[in-house]
Amino acid sequence: MVLSIYVYGSAVLKKKALPVTKDYEGLQQLIADMKETLANAEGVGLAAPQVGHSIRLFIVDGAPFKKNEAALATFQRVMINPEITEYSEETGSFNEGCLSVPDIHEDVVRPTKVRIRYLDERFDAQEEYLSGIAARIVQHEFDHLEGNIFTEKLSPIRRKLVSGKLKNIARGKASAAYKTRIA
Repeated sequence: MVLSIYVYGSAVLKKKALPVTKDYEGLQQLIADMKETLANAEGVGLAAPQVGHSIRLFIVDGAPFKKNEAALATFQRVMINPEITEYSEETGSFNEGCLSVPDIHEDVVRPTKVRIRYLDERFDAQEEYLSGIAARIVQHEFDHLEGNIFTEKLSPIRRKLVSGKLKNIARGKASAAYKTRIA
């Protein structure tokens, strides 16, 4: 089922998400719904808070960036209770957008490599070293679990320039090609 995506101004996006346990009711259905929602919205990542669940879960699908990096064609993951344990000192800038912030795209500086530990959808422990766009996608989604949105990483001048658009999104005056809601 395609879920509504909560947009900027929704309280759930500002909360630090809680850990997920194996007995979380409806978890496998939520994961399936999140995958369908992400595909419908044509995004590359979706965190549970973006669909109204304040839990430490996100999914990623790097396939839309396979022209940039061939390895992204198969970069699909479910990450439960992720923990980024290492960030590179090297950083890079890339133009980011967010399903919860329709029509805003800005250059964001992030570390170019990360090490992440997480549980997959079978609750098997995983650890990966990621670089490039994969590392960026994971950091962006991880920020959602911490109650942060990418616009908070902008310089004060850039934040000021997008503040009017953000206020409009929070007032329900933004349009997207997918279902959205504010709560």
